Amino acid sequence: MTAWKNAPTKSIDVNGVRYVYRDLGLTRGVPVVFLHHFTATLDDWDPRVIDGVADKHRVIAFDNRGVGGSGSKVPTTIDDMATDAIAFIRALGLNKVDLFGFSLGGAVAQVVALRAPDLVRKIVLAGTGPRGGGGIDKMATIVGGAYLKAALTRKDARNYLFFPRTPDGKRAAAAYFDRLAERTTDRDTTISVQARLAQLRAIIAGGKAAPDDLSAITQPVLVANGDHDVMVASEHSVDLANRLPNAKVVIYPDSGHGGVFQHYREFVPEVLEFLDGPDNT
Repeated sequence: MTAWKNAPTKSIDVNGVRYVYRDLGLTRGVPVVFLHHFTATLDDWDPRVIDGVADKHRVIAFDNRGVGGSGSKVPTTIDDMATDAIAFIRALGLNKVDLFGFSLGGAVAQVVALRAPDLVRKIVLAGTGPRGGGGIDKMATIVGGAYLKAALTRKDARNYLFFPRTPDGKRAAAAYFDRLAERTTDRDTTISVQARLAQLRAIIAGGKAAPDDLSAITQPVLVANGDHDVMVASEHSVDLANRLPNAKVVIYPDSGHGGVFQHYREFVPEVLEFLDGPDNT
């Protein structure tokens, strides 16, 4: 099987916009479409998570509009991001998918499921919470502080946003960045300043918005997070699971926003068991 580090980057035109994506894993069954976090491009997916899921499923990861190598500009609302994701999925000729949404991608996945329920079979939501859940509107301050620390220490801001500053957390962060560096050719385009600002605006607006009626999402949902998430507090993930009628929540110990990457050895089997289980739990 082709590994994530070697998966070719493909492109497709959707309503006049070029989207880049990578497609690997099995050729049968319901594909798992990955939706990524704030400032992330294709090369920011943890290879252990992608390859682990692709071992049993078809995996499709893409740059949404204006992100990385995809064309146009990033919209400033989560709803528009969801509209673009739906258009991309349908352009690939898919009529049923599983969604894997991490952080901002998890917020987008929720709206995709609400707007196109016929398209979605199961959903994995990691490091995310419900729209209007509270606290998420403070993201600018949290992110700004992390980027300041990153500039002063010459480190990636995710060291401070994704992992606790404990000995175990620091080791997990180093291992995570080593894994991200495994792909050495055909790497994605760095995200633009416009994309960063538009995504941040969308996240803040989502934090201040009226909550969605998540009882309408009846598909099985797996919610996961770390127990010390400074970006989306763990209680927001628990609240998210409680608002969904068919959800299971897993909180990983001694970890933060990137808990599913820090604990990928436990998380990937959890995801596979969830995806391969019954459609109604």
